[in-house]
Amino acid sequence: MAKGVKPRVKVPKTAAAGDTITIKTLISHKMESGQRKDDDGNVIPRSIINRFTCDFNGENVIDVVLEPAISTNPYLEFEAVVPEAGEFVFTWYDDDGSVYDTSKKIAIE
Repeated sequence: MAKGVKPRVKVPKTAAAGDTITIKTLISHKMESGQRKDDDGNVIPRSIINRFTCDFNGENVIDVVLEPAISTNPYLEFEAVVPEAGEFVFTWYDDDGSVYDTSKKIAIE
């Protein structure tokens, strides 16, 4: 598991039913390509975020496969339609098997 990983998301607190909202996500993650060596000459194991998903009330909104060229601290912004009040669940998957998640609720005005 990478150290200092912190997922952050920005979701409006309320929306009208059927509105399209903008969601912003950022995860603090150093990313390691697996090509560098430490001071002793040992290869530092690869550790990148390779997949991101977002679900709303159990339904998939977005599922993104990220490639090795993804930057440190990946930022993703996307739109989603909000049919009802509920909860967004955000999940990031790391090469080393770690899974990072967070969630945000949204109410209907």
